[in-house]
Amino acid sequence: MAGPMLLRSLLSSTSRKSLSSHLAPLPRLCRRFSSGPAAAAAAASTDPGAYLNPGRLRNVAVIAHVDHGKTTLMDRLLRQCGADIPHERAMDSISLERERGITIASKVTSISWKENELNMVDTPGHADFGGEVERVVGMVEGAVLVVDAGEGPLAQTKFVLAKALKYGLRPLLLLNKVDRPSVSEERCNEVESLVFDLFANLGATEEQLDFPVLYASAKEGWASSTFTKDPPAGAKNMSQLLDAIVRHVPSPKANLDGPFQMLVSMMEKDFYLGRILTGRVSSGIVRVGDKIHGLRSNESGIEKIEEGKVVKLMKKKGTSMILIDSAGAGDIISMAGLGSPSIGHTVANTEVLTALPTVELDPPTISMTFGVNDSPLAGRDGTHLTGGKIGDRLMAEAETNLAINVLPSIADSFEVQGRGELQLGILIENMRREGFELSVSPPKVMYKVENGQRLEPIEEVTIEVNDEHVGLVMEALSHRRAEVADMGPVPGNVGRTRLSLTCPSRGLVGYRSVFSSDTRGTGFMHRAFLSYEKYRGPLGNVRKGVLVSMGYGTITAYALMSLEARGTLFVTPGMEAYDGMIVGEHSRDTDLDVNPVRSKELSNMRAAGKDENVKLSPPRLMTLEEAIGYVASDELIEVTPKTIRLRKRYLDVNKRKAMSKRIKD
Repeated sequence: MAGPMLLRSLLSSTSRKSLSSHLAPLPRLCRRFSSGPAAAAAAASTDPGAYLNPGRLRNVAVIAHVDHGKTTLMDRLLRQCGADIPHERAMDSISLERERGITIASKVTSISWKENELNMVDTPGHADFGGEVERVVGMVEGAVLVVDAGEGPLAQTKFVLAKALKYGLRPLLLLNKVDRPSVSEERCNEVESLVFDLFANLGATEEQLDFPVLYASAKEGWASSTFTKDPPAGAKNMSQLLDAIVRHVPSPKANLDGPFQMLVSMMEKDFYLGRILTGRVSSGIVRVGDKIHGLRSNESGIEKIEEGKVVKLMKKKGTSMILIDSAGAGDIISMAGLGSPSIGHTVANTEVLTALPTVELDPPTISMTFGVNDSPLAGRDGTHLTGGKIGDRLMAEAETNLAINVLPSIADSFEVQGRGELQLGILIENMRREGFELSVSPPKVMYKVENGQRLEPIEEVTIEVNDEHVGLVMEALSHRRAEVADMGPVPGNVGRTRLSLTCPSRGLVGYRSVFSSDTRGTGFMHRAFLSYEKYRGPLGNVRKGVLVSMGYGTITAYALMSLEARGTLFVTPGMEAYDGMIVGEHSRDTDLDVNPVRSKELSNMRAAGKDENVKLSPPRLMTLEEAIGYVASDELIEVTPKTIRLRKRYLDVNKRKAMSKRIKD
């Protein structure tokens, strides 16, 4: 006992403080430099001084249409610069992204290349996630426009390129997938001229039109400044692309002497650190421990949100987050220390009282109403059931995703406005997995009224199908008020036709699943918001009636056997049903009330037939996206963690009949 007590007395309070101050950085240093083979590179690049020289920085976004190879390209760039990649598509960190093979949220990482620090931003390609592209283009000076050399520029290529040119970015054109057999040098020249025309039509400046062209196969892991299908062994890497980025993209114009200011572009929550704010430093230098505050602009002027200090400064390096001591203007960093500011707000030194201008986002085009699940089977699967919990979750989503607006509606329900049914479907799927139960209304298009005229959102649709399916697709889209803008054969593909159309957003709701079945899964359809135009009139007949349950209990095979002739079933024997639940699609245009829970009457007479002989056709089991596109205005989707059911808004048959007699909108 004497030994420890003597040691404790020798360590006075001052000596303890000095010892702890010497030991405190050790865990941080250990964490920073324990990244295996990339440790030496990390050590060289994590010198605090490296972040204060804007001339060595390059901020670049990777933009493209869906499935043109952005995330695969990011993988190869990370691997080229020594990052340890745990799996393919390493930037897709959300579970839903890995399951569906799509990018949902923008991600930032940095890589070191020949004394330069490249901050790379991976962006989504779907039109529904366009808000993710809009909020990050303000963080960068250049963009790598990835175009599939076989498909050429498509609808979403135009959308993302328009955003990049609007913010004055210098794009590089990367023709990807040139290793495919159907891609020739003539095809690449053709695509290059199509992209040049697209630049000119979107009002690019002379400087932006002078873009370098590179040819690549992200899958094979190489890029070349000249057309080739098989580069020599020594050149099978991404070094030519990285050199082109350093050479062509300007370094950020940064004022290191001014006060610290940063516009928040991304936000995430951490159980330990609280709110982590990511953005680009506009001016000045920030260090750990600096006093800062959050600002936002409103009608009355600049409002101070919160005051605090920088607890942690972080930077994404490859696939891991590293701690840094300071960061300078032009760099993209993450910080912890403030709990209230969110996306679009300004974080600055306490003497700064002006907020940075925020990013302008396109308006939402569709809305859905989220409410409490009030069906007879409510509360069996989920843990979050009340309107208050649903509202809190939606408000938290609106804070991190600027493309979604949430407005309180009547009786514990909320109107959620977004860009498309895929975006809102992802939100509902995430809520399902978190244990929420809710009822969701069908999507409604958001109209505008200008000069007494009703305007509706029109989308640009590009369709590629086999020749034998063109008639079927054209007929279906004519019912949905589509107008054909262009039609012609697909270059390099015999027997394929490409259609360019304009169609109202309301006409495209639910069309994707119809399109897949019409083309036997061989067609491609891409869409992007075009503009608001004059209302095109009511849609034609796009859906049949439904079979509505009028019994409560377990569905029987005996009952379904007699209902098969009435239409397509959505349920299997053993499922639960209730009054007003939709169990199938009627073969006619009217709804039909049926009893799917009817069981065979038992008697003591021996029957010739047996129940085991009942053979039913496989039912049509709907995914969440299909259900969102399928339901009509008088129906709802019941979403629970385990099941998705379709139901009528009014479960009682007499109330349904009374409401159907009212004049519809």
